[in-house]
Amino acid sequence: RDSADSRSSTTSAISSSSSLQKRASGERANSSKAKPETPRTPTSPPFSPSPCLLAPCYLTGDSVRDKCIEMLTAGLRMDDDYKEFGVNCEKMASEIEDHILWGGWEPPGSELKSTDMKYRNRVRSRISNLKDPKNPSLRRNVLCGAILPSLIARMTAEEMASDELKELRNTMTQEAIREHQMAKTGGTVTDLFQCGKCKKKNCTYNQVQTRSADEPMTTFVLCNECGNRWKVC
Repeated sequence: RDSADSRSSTTSAISSSSSLQKRASGERANSSKAKPETPRTPTSPPFSPSPCLLAPCYLTGDSVRDKCIEMLTAGLRMDDDYKEFGVNCEKMASEIEDHILWGGWEPPGSELKSTDMKYRNRVRSRISNLKDPKNPSLRRNVLCGAILPSLIARMTAEEMASDELKELRNTMTQEAIREHQMAKTGGTVTDLFQCGKCKKKNCTYNQVQTRSADEPMTTFVLCNECGNRWKVC
């Protein structure tokens, strides 16, 4: 009997020890599973373009066109002129953009019809000229209706330029024509001037009154050796 009790006690001890070992093994397994994940390097948020601020009635469904209309609107609102004329700048900008894309360009069939680089360049040129602080007359003429949306949509950079820039370009053109004409009619050969390019002194010069009568004449010099031209005021 004592022997049976002893065997029973031994069996219970072995069973208890086995249970403890299984429990410890399970805890280690759970511990290994519960290890914290290696922290990941944070990634930048995906790019999302700025929301369009146009009124819904002027949205085209094309994000590029909508953005261009928005920027044209900002160009028309450069100052308070639009308030003076009571203009809806979004409506006018929408009309300008529509004419840029679909307007009657010459020759027929040369409409853009897509928001490609040519379209974007045309839009940018309108915006830069409308925003030009030295060219407020262009913006005012557009706002008051003297220049229609269909017209500014197809104007060249020269046509949109300020009066000051047009005058400067005209002066330069007239000067170039004068120099060309003088080269044909000849002039006075001299060695008083030295060419800045070839350093020779074989030159021909003409004197022209390009400024007011009380101002000294402008001397145009041509190097007979290398063809270099310059002027002396």
